[in-house]
Amino acid sequence: MTQRPKKLTAATVVRTERPTPHLIRLVLGGAELAGLPVGAYTDHYVKFVFPPAGLTYPHPTDLATIRREFPAEQWPRLRAYTVRRWDATAGELTIDVVHHGDEGLAGPWAAALRPGDPVLFTGPGGAYAPDPAADWHLLVGDESALPAIAAALERLPFGAQALVFVEVDGPADELPLVSPGAVELRWLHRAGRPVGEALVEAVRALDFPAGAVHAFVHGEATFVKELRRLLRVERGVPRAALSISGYWRRGLDDEGWRATKPAWNAQVEAEESATLPA
Repeated sequence: MTQRPKKLTAATVVRTERPTPHLIRLVLGGAELAGLPVGAYTDHYVKFVFPPAGLTYPHPTDLATIRREFPAEQWPRLRAYTVRRWDATAGELTIDVVHHGDEGLAGPWAAALRPGDPVLFTGPGGAYAPDPAADWHLLVGDESALPAIAAALERLPFGAQALVFVEVDGPADELPLVSPGAVELRWLHRAGRPVGEALVEAVRALDFPAGAVHAFVHGEATFVKELRRLLRVERGVPRAALSISGYWRRGLDDEGWRATKPAWNAQVEAEESATLPA
């Protein structure tokens, strides 16, 4: 995984869009975006920086400086979001933010943004892009993974086989997705069920094609854990052929998930090691 030095990049809102009822599309611009190192991966992400109310950090600066020179109660909160698109010619960075009313930090913030508003972020980081040598591709995720899935589909080699499962609240949350690949896309509607339950059912029932798969599975941590076991233990997919991680976890805010994620991942690794063949 690559991560740009954690300096704070200042950008400006160029425009906002509402492609679905639960998605806010932010298009950002500004001189500091010139030369942004986006393009190697399809899961590039940035972390939006939220200072405490009424506090402004000196600029330019970075997270290390802030944490060294400011008391802990004045450190920013961070929220990670996948880059949906980077237009180097126009100098525009597009980020999709899931919005569920007044819930959370980033959703209400994104809903209130207007053209000209300032934005701070760190990054980008990234680690995954579809392997052109794979025999077929499996992409699975909830709304939080949809920008990365959309970007990956656009990057597929011509005619590459891909099976795609995306879970959203309902039909109004579906988005047009395009790809040069041979894509079988299945939208799954949550309709009140727990997040990811339909995804686990769908992947478990899947008749896997022959050949080597390259898989991308991201979203809520509980269903990701189940699918990791299914793919690694039951299906024998090599770890190197998987990009799989929990973007978030039910019942925890981002700070809570980041604090508990190392222990969660260690437990997943231990359970996996205990069940894989020696």
